Amino acid sequence: MDLFRKKEIGESFEEGSSLVKCLTAFDLTLLGIGAIIGAGIFVLTGIVAATDAGPAVIFSYILAGLACIFSALSYAELASSLGGCGSAYGYAYAGFGEIVAWIVGWDLLFEYTISVSAVSVGWSSYANDFFLALKIHIPAVFLHGPENGGFFNLLACSIIVILMVLLTWGVKSSIRVNNIMVIIKLLVILMFIVIALGEVDPSNWSPFFPYGWEGVVKGASLIFFAYIGFDAVSTAAEEAINPQRDLPIGIIGSLFICTVLYMIVAGLLTGIAHYSTLNVASPISHALLVLGYKSVASLISVGAIAGLTTVMLVLFYGLTRIMLAMSRDGLLPKVFSQTNPYTHTPIRVILISGILMSLFAALVSMHDLTELVNIGTLFAFLMVCAGVLYLHYKRPDLHRPFKTPGMPYVPILGMISCSYLIINLPFITLMRFVIWMAIGLVVYFSFAYKNSQLSKVKIKK
Repeated sequence: MDLFRKKEIGESFEEGSSLVKCLTAFDLTLLGIGAIIGAGIFVLTGIVAATDAGPAVIFSYILAGLACIFSALSYAELASSLGGCGSAYGYAYAGFGEIVAWIVGWDLLFEYTISVSAVSVGWSSYANDFFLALKIHIPAVFLHGPENGGFFNLLACSIIVILMVLLTWGVKSSIRVNNIMVIIKLLVILMFIVIALGEVDPSNWSPFFPYGWEGVVKGASLIFFAYIGFDAVSTAAEEAINPQRDLPIGIIGSLFICTVLYMIVAGLLTGIAHYSTLNVASPISHALLVLGYKSVASLISVGAIAGLTTVMLVLFYGLTRIMLAMSRDGLLPKVFSQTNPYTHTPIRVILISGILMSLFAALVSMHDLTELVNIGTLFAFLMVCAGVLYLHYKRPDLHRPFKTPGMPYVPILGMISCSYLIINLPFITLMRFVIWMAIGLVVYFSFAYKNSQLSKVKIKK
C-alpha cells in the first residue's frame, strides 16, 4: 500500500481544462480582498483594542501581517510553479504524496464549509439590523437556529442560497458581483478614514501600551484570523488567464492592501474614541455615533454586509474548486467533477455544498465550531510552508516564475508561527480537529485510496 504516491507536477487527470480562463491580476487581487476584509475590520479591531492591546492594536496588526506574509510568499511560489485548482491540497499532492494531500483536502473542506456557514450567521445579524432601520421586522423565531432559541435562521440560509445561484451562473458573473461588493466596502472604509482624520484626539492614544507588549502579542494571535482568506486566491489557478504571473500578484497584493487598511483604521479608531469604550459589537459605528455622524454610522453596516457577502462568496467559490480537484483525482465521487458545458461551472458541487451549508447556517449554532476554522487554516498554511521547503531541496530544477525570498528562513518562520498559534488554541478545539481528521482517514481507506486515479494508473501499468 503506497500511501505517499505523488501526483507528478503538471499532471492532470482531465482532458484539458473544463473551466474557462477569464480572471486577471486585478480580479484575483479583488478576490483576495473580498475574502480577507469581512467583519474583522468592523468588529475585531475594537474588541482587541479594548481587551488586549489598547491603541497598540496597530502593532498587533503588523505582527499578524508578518506571520501571514510568510505563508503568503510560500503560497505565491507554489501557485506560480504548480498551478491547478485545489490550493494547498494540490501542492501537498505534488510535494508530500496522496495521504498528506487527502488530510489537507479533508481539512480544507471542513474549514471552508464551516467558514461560510458561520459567516452567514454573522451576516444575518447585520442584515436584520438593516431591515429594522427600514421598519421591516422579521419574527425572532426566524433569526436564530434551535440552539439559540429560534427555529430556523432564514436570513443565513437565504444568503447562501442566493450565492449558490450566483455561482452556478459562471465565475465571471460571480467575480463581477465580488468586485462591486469589494469596491462598496472599500469606499465605506475610505469614508471612515476621511472623517476620522479630522476627529482624532491624540489624548486617546495615551497610554499607548496599556496592556504591555504581552497584550500586543496576545492581540496579534486573535487579529491573525482577520487575515484568513488570501489563500482562496490560489484555488482560482485554473481560471486565471496568466496564473504564473497573476496569482502571486493577487495573493501578495491583496494581503498588502488589507494590512495597510487594517493599520490605518486601527490607528484612527483608537484616535477618535478611547480604547476602553470599543468593546462593542460594532465599534466603528459606535465611535461615529458618539461623534454625531448618525448617517455615516448607518453606512458602516452596509459596508459590513458587503464585506461579509464577499467573504462568503469567495470561500464558497474556493470550496467548490477544492472539491472539483479532489473529485478529478478520484478521492471524492466522480459526480463532483462534472461541469456544465454552458456555464463552465461545477454545478452539482455548488448545489450539494450550498444546500449542506445553508442547513448548517439555518439550524446549527456556529459559536463552538468557529475555532475549527482557525486550526484548519493554520494547518493548511503550515503544510504549504513545509511544501515550499521540501520542493526546494527535492526539486531544485522546478520552474519557479515567483521565488520565495529569504529561503529557507521565510517558510521556516511561517511553520513556526503557525505551529505556535495552533498550540495556543483551546484544547477542545484540538480534540475536535483530531476527531474530524480521524473520520477523514476512515473515508480515505474505505473509499478514496482504491478509487484514486493513481491506483488506476498503477493497474494499467
